[in-house]
Amino acid sequence: MEPNLLAYIIGGIALIAGIVAGKFIFAKNTKKQVEEAEEQSRRIIADAQLQSETLKKEKLLEAKEKFVQLKAEHDKDVLERNRKISDSENRIKQKEQSINQKIENLEKQVKENLNRQIEVVNLKRTELERHQEEHIRRLEKIAGLSADEAKAQLIESLKQEAHTQALALQQEIIEDAKQKAAKDARKIVIQTIQRTAAEQTIENTVTVFNLESDEIKGQIIGREGRNIRAIEAATGVDLVVDDTPEAIVLSSFDPLRREIARLSLQRLVADGRIHPARIEEVVEKTRKQLEDQVVEIGERAVIELGIHGLHKELVRIVGKMRFRSSYGQNLLMHSREVANLCGIMASELGMNPKLAKRAGLLHDIGKVPDEETELSHALLGAKLAEKYGENPAVVNAIGAHHDEMEMQYVISPIVQACDAISGARPGARREIMQQYLQRIKDLENLALAYQGVEKAYAIQAGRELRVIVEADKVTDVDSDKLSFDIAQKIQTDMVYPGQIKVTVIREKRAVNVAR
Repeated sequence: MEPNLLAYIIGGIALIAGIVAGKFIFAKNTKKQVEEAEEQSRRIIADAQLQSETLKKEKLLEAKEKFVQLKAEHDKDVLERNRKISDSENRIKQKEQSINQKIENLEKQVKENLNRQIEVVNLKRTELERHQEEHIRRLEKIAGLSADEAKAQLIESLKQEAHTQALALQQEIIEDAKQKAAKDARKIVIQTIQRTAAEQTIENTVTVFNLESDEIKGQIIGREGRNIRAIEAATGVDLVVDDTPEAIVLSSFDPLRREIARLSLQRLVADGRIHPARIEEVVEKTRKQLEDQVVEIGERAVIELGIHGLHKELVRIVGKMRFRSSYGQNLLMHSREVANLCGIMASELGMNPKLAKRAGLLHDIGKVPDEETELSHALLGAKLAEKYGENPAVVNAIGAHHDEMEMQYVISPIVQACDAISGARPGARREIMQQYLQRIKDLENLALAYQGVEKAYAIQAGRELRVIVEADKVTDVDSDKLSFDIAQKIQTDMVYPGQIKVTVIREKRAVNVAR
């Protein structure tokens, strides 16, 4: 048994030694192969770098040759163009010299002809005066009147005749001018209105905030109403929480405040944390974000209308108009509508449509001042436009669109007309009933103040005034003049939308009784 054990031990040792020797030899061979692979990769990389450098130099050389060739061609084209321009300039100078010479010759001829004609006219005038004096002496001898007496009688008779003819001619000219002007104006205005489509909207002084459920009302009210008091104090908006299901009413005359309150409530409800400190934080953050939104609204309106170079402060004011209303009409929509109408009308009249659009958009910027002032909105708007470097024509159009400034540019009456068109269309604005009734009453009283007027009726919602006169006191000729005078008086003394037709009715009745 002992010799076998020894043989097993020796065999195990030999096996272990063989394994160790095999691992050592394998490791040595592997290391040698790795070193050879690394050496081969370094040679490949070096060859690739050498080839890339060579290729780079070749491409640079080709690019330089191409550049030199293109530059030579460009220089040749430039020289050829300069030569042609020089030839053209020389020809133009020669033509100018020839034209100037011809003009001088013509002026000289005209001057000589004029002098000759003046001499002839002076001779004729002297001869005519001499004949006229001789004729007057003969007439005085025949008539037994002096020239002054005959002249006075003739002037008096001609004055009466001329006065009658002048009234008839005046009425004829006015009617003819009215027909032509009304026809052209109607055509332009109708085309302008037809090419502009505007929404009819009326904004109220309240905003309804919808809730997902009535349970949220309790969170908005808070303990003993402290949350509502905090919202009202932070936004200046009244919150009306009543039995209306899933709704809260936000009430304020200022649409900007209502929008701040609505967005703040929306964020508070979505967040779920509603308490006074959180309310103040959200309201302040919403107010800042709404200021950025105002600028964005103004920029969008300016871009849509194709107006460029507007001062950033005017852009902000235009954005603020989105949150203002005038007689129930959204101020920004009204201003955009006026701008489009002005652009179309200016194009029809062969004027600058971009300048007219600019004036139309800015005509009511005085209605959204940052600070209260005693100036009217038209004069304040003109002052703001002038402050921010607007064109004088735009400034004048803003200040004159309610006749508070003298119209000095052609676009001023265009802006005034388009403003009236936008405000007078059905559904655009709301009027208080008392104001409407007072306007109708003032219209009738204005006509009754004239002598010979028996009755006056405003019909068709104030668009027509019918005046009945006494036939014994007013003639047919006086009726035409009375209609004209009343229309002029209405135009100068009253403010009204659209136009008012004045109709004077004269009826002669002869009544007798047979007994």
